[in-house]
Amino acid sequence: MGKETSKLTTYGLLALLIVIWGVSWPIYKNGVNFMPPLYFAGVRAFLGGIILFIIAWKNRHILQFKQNWVYYIISAILNIVLYLGIQTVGLIYLPGGLFSVLVYFQPVILGLLAWWWLGEPMTVWKILGLIIGFTGIVLVSIDGLMIHLSAIGVMLALGTALSWAIGVVYVKKNRHNVDPYWMVVMQLVIGGAVLLTGGFMMEDVSDIVWNTDLIFSLIWGTTAGMAAAQVIYYKLMNEGEASKVGAFTFLVPILAVFVSAIFLDEQITINLFIGMLLVGVSIYLVTVNKRPFEKSP
Repeated sequence: MGKETSKLTTYGLLALLIVIWGVSWPIYKNGVNFMPPLYFAGVRAFLGGIILFIIAWKNRHILQFKQNWVYYIISAILNIVLYLGIQTVGLIYLPGGLFSVLVYFQPVILGLLAWWWLGEPMTVWKILGLIIGFTGIVLVSIDGLMIHLSAIGVMLALGTALSWAIGVVYVKKNRHNVDPYWMVVMQLVIGGAVLLTGGFMMEDVSDIVWNTDLIFSLIWGTTAGMAAAQVIYYKLMNEGEASKVGAFTFLVPILAVFVSAIFLDEQITINLFIGMLLVGVSIYLVTVNKRPFEKSP
């Protein structure tokens, strides 16, 4: 019974994470139109981190900043400064949905890094599943990719995926050295502060256009998109196989496109239908238990 409850909780958290991230891309794409990208990324990360910091303050003895500051800074650079910074700038060059499609090459990179660096089991079926999943994601937006393709946008999206994958593996690899919750808190606070500093140095605060759309985007990004999503994601990563959790995130851009079809009256194309089927096959292949093969010494 306990195991079934735990599995139900895990899938519930996965579903919640997918919904949060699925609706976040268009919200962020809209918000960055009214605030320079470094400011926009920094505010979301820093305030999200402050919220979690306040919640965690009663357990501040676990923080051990003097002993663990190096872990916190490296994690902040990988998961916030690079990942969130590159992502927010990249949204300027590509539509949010298309940018997210390319960013979700991350589960493929993550699966390989988890095998190489974390010693997670790898099978031919898992590799095939990751490739099929990304193929499904590309298929969903193939028409838009051909129309809106930007070389700078593509490079920024792949850079986002790479920094995200390395950052996730780094956090999981050091989960026994540093409290995982405080790792998330400090990477948001430190990373957000760095991005805000970059905004003060390179961007003009007068370019900010305060309106309802921006305020909603910041509130959503600070609470659900950053604070809640970061805690859920790293909790799932630390408790399960990174590649398996990563495979489920293939559903995020699928959901984003599907929601747009419902609420924005966009057409559900045959590409979307086939892409959804491929993602389903991908998740099955990655999560099913098959005989692993050993990595080279």
